[in-house]
Amino acid sequence: MPYTTELMDELSVLMLFDVSNNQEGIKVHKTAEGSTIAATKRLHEKGLVTQDDGGYLTDLGLEASEHAQALLMILTTD
Repeated sequence: MPYTTELMDELSVLMLFDVSNNQEGIKVHKTAEGSTIAATKRLHEKGLVTQDDGGYLTDLGLEASEHAQALLMILTTD
């Protein structure tokens, strides 16, 4: 199954989190891109973030964010 635009938006939101500090969350403001707002809401519905406008990563969200960041590092390393 190929990555959809919606999944890419969700991965981009997961990349905003600092996985080394689980006390630091994010806030997606209503002035953000519509795709970012929608992606954050979907992540909340999937149980990866604590609030529909960001908040903190759940345990599952932390794992997903760590994997997303590792994959990006692998794919962008020369």
